[in-house]
Amino acid sequence: MIRPGAKQYVVARPLYSDESFAEEHVKVYRQRKSMLEHVKQYFTCDSKRAKNAALSLLPVIGWLRMYRIKEWLFSDIVSGISTGLVAVLQGLAYCLLASLPAWYGLFSAFFPVVIYFFLGTSRHISVGPFPVLCLMIGSVVTRLVPDIGPPHNIPGFEGLTIDQQRVLVASSVTFLTGIMQLAMGIFQVGFVVMYLSDTLVSGFTTAAAIHILVSQLKFVLGLQVPGLSGPLSIIYTLEDIFTQITKTNICDVVISVVIMVVVFIVKEINDRYKSKLPVPIPIEVIMTVIACGVSYGFDFKTKYGIDTVGHIPKGYESPMAPNLHIFQETAVEAFPMAIVGFAVAFSVAKVYSVKHDYTIDGNQELIAFGVSNIFGASFKSFAASTALSRSAVQESTGGKTQLAGLLSAIIVMIVTLAIGFLLDPLPKSVLGAVVIVNLKGMLMQFREVPYLFRRDKPDCVVWLGTCLASILLGLDLGLAAGLGIELISVVLRAQFPRCSVLANIKGTDIYKDKKDYTDIYEPEGVKIFRIPSPIFFANIEFFRSKLVEAVGFNPLRILRKRNKALRMIRKLLKRGDLQWTSKGFLNTSSGPIREAEDESNMEELDLPTDFKDFPARIDWNAELPANIVVPQVDVHSLILDFAAVSFLDISALKGLKMALKELIRVEVEVYIVACDPYILEKLHDCCFFDDEVQPSMFFLTLHDAMLHILDKHPESTENKSGMIMTSVTVHNHGGSLRSRDRNAPEPETKF
Repeated sequence: MIRPGAKQYVVARPLYSDESFAEEHVKVYRQRKSMLEHVKQYFTCDSKRAKNAALSLLPVIGWLRMYRIKEWLFSDIVSGISTGLVAVLQGLAYCLLASLPAWYGLFSAFFPVVIYFFLGTSRHISVGPFPVLCLMIGSVVTRLVPDIGPPHNIPGFEGLTIDQQRVLVASSVTFLTGIMQLAMGIFQVGFVVMYLSDTLVSGFTTAAAIHILVSQLKFVLGLQVPGLSGPLSIIYTLEDIFTQITKTNICDVVISVVIMVVVFIVKEINDRYKSKLPVPIPIEVIMTVIACGVSYGFDFKTKYGIDTVGHIPKGYESPMAPNLHIFQETAVEAFPMAIVGFAVAFSVAKVYSVKHDYTIDGNQELIAFGVSNIFGASFKSFAASTALSRSAVQESTGGKTQLAGLLSAIIVMIVTLAIGFLLDPLPKSVLGAVVIVNLKGMLMQFREVPYLFRRDKPDCVVWLGTCLASILLGLDLGLAAGLGIELISVVLRAQFPRCSVLANIKGTDIYKDKKDYTDIYEPEGVKIFRIPSPIFFANIEFFRSKLVEAVGFNPLRILRKRNKALRMIRKLLKRGDLQWTSKGFLNTSSGPIREAEDESNMEELDLPTDFKDFPARIDWNAELPANIVVPQVDVHSLILDFAAVSFLDISALKGLKMALKELIRVEVEVYIVACDPYILEKLHDCCFFDDEVQPSMFFLTLHDAMLHILDKHPESTENKSGMIMTSVTVHNHGGSLRSRDRNAPEPETKF
């Protein structure tokens, strides 16, 4: 009866197995291209494809053609000037993380930006130094050219000062990073960033923020602490800092605290009133100018011994070729730099592209950053990505296109060529304070841990594992460890999925986990087993063990016991101790029958039971003669729900076939439902079917299989009327359609 106000649907159709559905409905077989045809198509070129390739390699052409001068130009100018001022300051500050002279940060804020203007697809990110990348470069620089002790024996270091050696290392590893990014872009492997989940990136950047914080303490405290790299370097750095804590420069501490407090407060005001402010207050720039003026006016360097930026040379230096020997020393570290730099930039670019409704191309972004880093490294800049705070300034001040980025690069160029000398008295503690206060966003990611612990514990393990490994082992090894933890968590989730036994929701064709509902119905002798995962070599044994747990018996053990019992019955019949009658077996022996167990031919016990010399099949659930005991099997039908199985490998095919044969040999009918057509095609191609395992066991839906079972075993629903929706339209022998309710007595209908 239809409930008042309830929405319902009624479907009248034949009951389908996969075979019967294929007979009635013609399938379109599509011609698949061979690998050679795909290669030919990829390398085929015509005028249209050449034009599209040019537009794709130079995205600047696309957005310049649609540039709205009256609407966008003023916003881009304002944004470019604001971003340029921030880029100057961050270039100087982040260069300290790379253990290089501060002015080289200006190079990194100029050359990559110019190249990205032509090749990049994002209109809003601000390209340039990124603190995490700078720190990773700094670890390589201090490893090859340490503060204390001789540098590595690398050809090309002869005659160079320690700063020149470090610049050579940084530019060479940047060049190698660019080559890797360019190669990945050319070979269309931008998908690699999909393996870096948001959880992993969050844990990694949080650990990087802690490394950055520790690395800047020496500038904030005015201490001379050597740069360290490698596992546990953060512990050794903290040890050196606390050892020298009594040598702290009070002037540096006061300057740093004042800068951090003022910048933090104004940034909070910018965030809270961003809708009312025309542009965010450039507080870092303002405080830097004030600090620079005060330091110059009161001569802090001479009076208080603070460390300043010092002389900034005018102009750009001549191009320099990378050192191939450094390539060999830094190849392992360059690859995570290439991945991290691209992953962060692409993530930020994706956020802004969604917000402003345009598309970005991951592979083209790889090419853009690859060429930017190669070109920039030739002019002694270091690896570029995007800083979140700088990109936020470019977007929030009204930037519409990368014209704002180009204008910011022009601001940096003006400082480099003309007014860089004004920054000579700037205390390094100011730069350290600016870096630390900008770590707030990354450090606040710690708040994700309680949420992840409550919602997804494996993701919480990935976050904590990545963070701790990156803190203790260093960023390069920590990223590799985090990726390993993430892949292990994925494998474990697929290897040990949450299997379930389903049951019918009364009066419907819906099947749910029997543990989750009370108003359910499970026909006698029928089990429905669901595995929500691909089945492959790593989880096939888990699948089989859970299947045995679901049906309540081990089919192989039952089969062996039955074959042993059959072997004993044959011997008793041959000796005359048993006779077959119309009523079953008759014991003709006057004494007790004792039969020693025959251990020969044990492999025959795994074969199907053979009744060829018996007048009838043995009912294994009935009482057997001669005190022979075989465990009873209460299940006559098993349905395997493959709706969530996306693929099977060869190992899984073998294991699945073996499991099905064991069940079939103990007289359990097996049905597989909702199997993906491509999996079914693979089963046919791999000769999965034989005399025992047949294609007829596959059904379109779970309910189709259940109705087939109920028709074949009507005793399963005796005295259970109304428990399952069994009203179905079927074909009778005359070819017409009729509706049948299984609760009413009817002539038998064959499915």
